[in-house]
Amino acid sequence: MTHHANHTVEKIGGTSMSRLDELVDTLFKRGDEARIYDRIFVVSAFGGITNLLLEHKKSGEAGVYACFANDEDDHGWMDALSKVADGMREAHRGVLEHAADLSDADDFVRDRIDGVRNCLIDLQRLCSYGHFRLSQHMMLTRELLSGLGESHSAYVTTLALRRVGINARFVDLSGWRDEREMTLDERIRDGLDDVDLSEELPIVTGYAQCAEGLMAEFDRGYSEVTFSRIAALTHAREAIIHKEFHLSSADPKLVKGEVRKLGHTNYDVADQLSNMGMEAIHPKAAKTLRQADVALRVTNAFEPHDPGTLIDDQPAESPAAEIVTGLDVHALELFEQDMVGVKGYDARILELLTRHGIRIVSKTSNANTITHYVDAPLRELRKVETDLNKVYPSAELTIQPLAIASVIGRDLKGLNTLGRGLKALAEADVEVLAAQQTTRSVDVQFVIPRESLAASIGALHGALLPATDVAELKPKKKAA
Repeated sequence: MTHHANHTVEKIGGTSMSRLDELVDTLFKRGDEARIYDRIFVVSAFGGITNLLLEHKKSGEAGVYACFANDEDDHGWMDALSKVADGMREAHRGVLEHAADLSDADDFVRDRIDGVRNCLIDLQRLCSYGHFRLSQHMMLTRELLSGLGESHSAYVTTLALRRVGINARFVDLSGWRDEREMTLDERIRDGLDDVDLSEELPIVTGYAQCAEGLMAEFDRGYSEVTFSRIAALTHAREAIIHKEFHLSSADPKLVKGEVRKLGHTNYDVADQLSNMGMEAIHPKAAKTLRQADVALRVTNAFEPHDPGTLIDDQPAESPAAEIVTGLDVHALELFEQDMVGVKGYDARILELLTRHGIRIVSKTSNANTITHYVDAPLRELRKVETDLNKVYPSAELTIQPLAIASVIGRDLKGLNTLGRGLKALAEADVEVLAAQQTTRSVDVQFVIPRESLAASIGALHGALLPATDVAELKPKKKAA
C-alpha cells in the first residue's frame, strides 16, 4: 500500500450509511481535492439490512440466519432472503440517482443473493445425507450472510463517489468466491496491498472473512474490529468513527438545559461507556487502537467542520465529571445464611452466568448476599435461576428489574461525586437502592428503580456537570 504515513482510517455506521447521499457532500467531498485522499473508509451495512440477514438486534425477529437454522422447510429462509434483496434495492435507490449506477447496484444484489441462495440450498442437500450436521456449519453460515450487507453498502458507496468524480475503489474483504484461507491481518493486507492512498479512496467492507472467524468472538461488533485492525496495521495517524450525533455529556432528551460535547477523553472512559451499553467503540477494538498508539476521534458525520471528540490514552488535566448515562438492568440476588466464611459461592454463580451468556454490568456482596447487576432478558435469567436453585436449594434467590445511573470521568478524585450524587438524587425524590465507587475513581454507579432512570440522569447531570455556554447537541433531522 502506497501512502504518505499521514492517512486516517474512518468508519461509517449503518444509520449514517442510509444517508449516503448527504455524506457525499458533507464527508467525502472537500474543497481542496488533495484532501479527498489519504483516507481509508470502512463501511457498515445500510441501516436495517443486518437485521434482515441475521435477526433483529432488539426485538429478536428472525432474519435469514434464524429462519435457516430453525425452519424445517425451505420457504421461511428463502422468503427472508427475498426480503433482504428488496431491502437492499430500496436502500440503494434511496441514495443513488443515475440510471447506470442503479442498474449496476441491482446486478450486484442479484448476483450476491443468488449466490447465497444456491450455497444454502447446497448446504441443506449435503446435510441431508446424515454424515454432515447442519449445526456444525451454522457459524460459517452466519459469517457468509453478514458479509453480504457490507459488500453491498461498500459497492454502492463506490458507485456514488465515482459518479461525482472521486476515484473510489471497492475493497471487498468478505472472501466472496475466494478459496484462500487467510488470517484477518493477511486478508487486510491482501485487500489493500496495491492501493495508492494518494490518488485512490478505498471503500472497505466492515466484515472481513478470516480463519479466526470474527462472528464467533465479536458477533455484530465485527465492523469496528476490522476498522481498528486496519488502523493498527497501516499505522494510521488517527482512527475516526462518524456517527449521527456528537459524543456528549448526556442524552439531550433526558437532560433539561444544555449538554456539552466531550471534546477530549480517554480509553478508560470509552470502556466505561461500553459497560453501560453506550459504546463509543467496541472494547476489543479500543484495545487494538490503544496498543497500536492510534488515537480515536468520534465525530458527527453531518457536521464535517466540527472536530468531534478525541479519545486517546492521556490522563485528564484536572478532575472532572464528563458524562452521565444509564442502563436498565436486572438485579440477581442470592442470599444464603451459610455463606459466611465459605469460599466458592461467587465462582459458581459466575460459572452459571458465563454458561448462559449473561453480561455482568456490576456486582456487590457482603457476608451472606451476592448481587449481580446484569444486562440480560428476564427469560434468560429464569434459566440461571433454575440452575442456581439446584446448586443452592436452601438459598433465597430474587430477580428484580432496576437501573444503574453512572457518572463517568477520566479522573473523579477529590470531587465527592458519590456524596454530591446522593444529595442530587435525594433532592429529586429518587430512592437510591445501592451506590458504589471504585478506587480508580473513573465512575460512580447509583442503583435506582427502573422508572427513575431518566430523572436520575437529569439530576446527576445538573448537579455534577452544570450548564455551559456550549449549544445543545442534538442529531439533525434529515430534510423531508
